[in-house]
Amino acid sequence: MDDELIVVTGASGRVGRRLAVRLAAEGAHQRLVVRAPDRAPELPGTETEVALSPGYQDVASMRAAFAGARTVFLVSGRESAHRVDEHRAAVDAAVDAGVERVVYLSFMGAAPDATFTFARDHWVTEEHIRASGLRFTFLRDCLYHDAIMRFVGEDGVLRGPAGDGRVAAVAHDDVADVATAVLLDERAHDHDGQAYDVTGPAAYSLAEAAEVLSRATGRAITYVPETLEEAYASRAGYDAEPWEVEGWVSSYAAIGAGELAATSPTVRRLSGRPAQSFEQWLTVNPQEWAHLRA
Repeated sequence: MDDELIVVTGASGRVGRRLAVRLAAEGAHQRLVVRAPDRAPELPGTETEVALSPGYQDVASMRAAFAGARTVFLVSGRESAHRVDEHRAAVDAAVDAGVERVVYLSFMGAAPDATFTFARDHWVTEEHIRASGLRFTFLRDCLYHDAIMRFVGEDGVLRGPAGDGRVAAVAHDDVADVATAVLLDERAHDHDGQAYDVTGPAAYSLAEAAEVLSRATGRAITYVPETLEEAYASRAGYDAEPWEVEGWVSSYAAIGAGELAATSPTVRRLSGRPAQSFEQWLTVNPQEWAHLRA
């Protein structure tokens, strides 16, 4: 076993890719798990390996990807009706491969009775990890700033059953910074058994988000609160699976219920710098919202 080897799953994704770049910059020995070779970040001159797997459900490839590693960064899988089963399969593969520690990217407010349906899935995954015997740390991030931006429809309207609720959304960069700090901390055992909320510096309402986006894009973007019934009706023509619609609607409802409003000092405490606000995220990532411009 290589005590220094870190396996990064989801290495082609928004968090995994950023984490891989940061670990490489710190000289870490890492193995990136991706679905195809061309999806792995290019990190020449670094101690970076690549392992291929079609997904967590392919147990043999995941065991091979985890082989010889002591630590795994486990990104939550693609949203699907079978997501929890896939997470369980990945955790079991890690145990079978002899992994000792997992840092799992969970979600804020993970609980069996969470309003947001996917937060319930994360709680089930956390419980499976707890029962596995692995050392663990849970990074419970809030919704991402870019998710709030993508709530805006083609008509310039951000609509959903969030009422006047607020959301402490966070940037992918900040989550990657926290993951880097946890994975590379020489006092790794200090993070064992911990669940860290990872949020932005302040919570904002969707009406405030619309105002910020209006100023940035130069077009009128508005927030229209819906009832739950209106939210389901307005999404009835999306040709989406029931679990997917339920996830969309319940994410807004979780904001309205106040479950995503609490801020946490985790980003500043572990990365040493303040978390990005929504306005700062827009400034740093203009390509993400270019399609919204007037």
